Amino acid sequence: MPTDNRLSLSTRAARNLATTTKTPPQMQEITSRHLLRVLPWVEAVGGAYRVNRRLTYQMADGRVTFVSTGADVRVISAELCELPALHGFGDADVLAAMADLFIQREYEAGQVIARAGTPMDEVVLLAHGKVDRLGEGAYGNETRLGVLADGEYVGEQMLVNADARWEWTVKTVTPCTVLALGREEFERLLTLSDGLREHVQAYREDPDRPVNRYGEAEIALAAGHVGEATLPGTFVDYELGPREYELSVAQTILRVHSRVADLYNEPMNQTEQQLRLTIEALRERQEHELVNNRDFGLLHNADLKHRIHTRSGPPTPDDLDELLATVWKNPNVMFAHPKAIAAFARQCNARGIYPQTVEFNGQKAPAWRGVPMLPCSKIPVNDKGISSIMVMRLGEKDQGVVGLRRTGLVDEYEPGLSVRFMGVDDKAIISYLVTTYYSAAVLVPDALAILESVEVL
Repeated sequence: MPTDNRLSLSTRAARNLATTTKTPPQMQEITSRHLLRVLPWVEAVGGAYRVNRRLTYQMADGRVTFVSTGADVRVISAELCELPALHGFGDADVLAAMADLFIQREYEAGQVIARAGTPMDEVVLLAHGKVDRLGEGAYGNETRLGVLADGEYVGEQMLVNADARWEWTVKTVTPCTVLALGREEFERLLTLSDGLREHVQAYREDPDRPVNRYGEAEIALAAGHVGEATLPGTFVDYELGPREYELSVAQTILRVHSRVADLYNEPMNQTEQQLRLTIEALRERQEHELVNNRDFGLLHNADLKHRIHTRSGPPTPDDLDELLATVWKNPNVMFAHPKAIAAFARQCNARGIYPQTVEFNGQKAPAWRGVPMLPCSKIPVNDKGISSIMVMRLGEKDQGVVGLRRTGLVDEYEPGLSVRFMGVDDKAIISYLVTTYYSAAVLVPDALAILESVEVL
């Protein structure tokens, strides 16, 4: 018999007859996915997208690669061809001998590697660390001309000009490891290798190619003339091997037991909820690939000339100004990890600056110089708290960045995403193939720029 003195039915017992209010299944992995919303999507019929450009004279990527054994660092000999004077030089034995002549040095932060006005008596390869190029401003003050980091080099004019002098001072920002090749060692190697001597001499005598400031083949024009001047003939040359972007794919097989689909579809359709969450995960992976894929991901497809480094570590207003100046022709949007946005806000707070906000897709977003800065958690932050910030111009009309997809698929569920019924197996499990095709393309190099070495901690 009941031992309590209740006068009515308990709420615990009453719940057995009550209808529970339920939410749809929730999922922490879902993010705002601003990149997928912002990219202008272009149809890639046939699964490929070819980017035709004017012919550009670009021999190499401009960065040298190294290998290390413990604390010892060596330059990969073939990578020495990244130096302008050695473009196209193919004698592997001579390059290996040159690589052996480089001497490793270590510098602490704040030390001077080379001083302006002194003879340029060595070429310096930056294996690890960050340095400033410092020069004299228009009013006699010291000014920062740029930042160099891993894989870049200074002093390459020494290879072709014995009278070269340093035009600016090279000073370390962080502890640095460099490899240096002295003039005497290089001249000695020239006397031993006829092929190297002839190659360097040909480089000295080679006239400048008719190119514009972007490295594109020049279009001959005449302007400001009077009378019956003879006009130049010209044509626009194209790249013979334009890049083609093939659509990538993300797929999975969704399995739902027929018993679940038959008996437990009220009040929510189990198949629809399973499919909704699967598509959310697929879209998250799609955005991750658009950022990080080594073939077409935006972080890996920015031109090296449009990768800049922070001046001190944290992202400052000066750094973002320089980043926007890199994509100065109508930058549309910036993307950064939420921690990078917070780090930028701290730098603004320290300077008494309050960034504006703009209306973007119906919500407020922080902005700098009127360009919205959107969070993107797919931009990685490494274990040292270093990340990147991207800025881009968008759309085919403005020669910007575009997303690629194929719509009109069989059993299309959303644009560019299909859900195909695959049948029921002998265990009464229903299977659906969920597929999406995608890629991204940078139409011209200055449509995308990246601020690297962003300290977010």
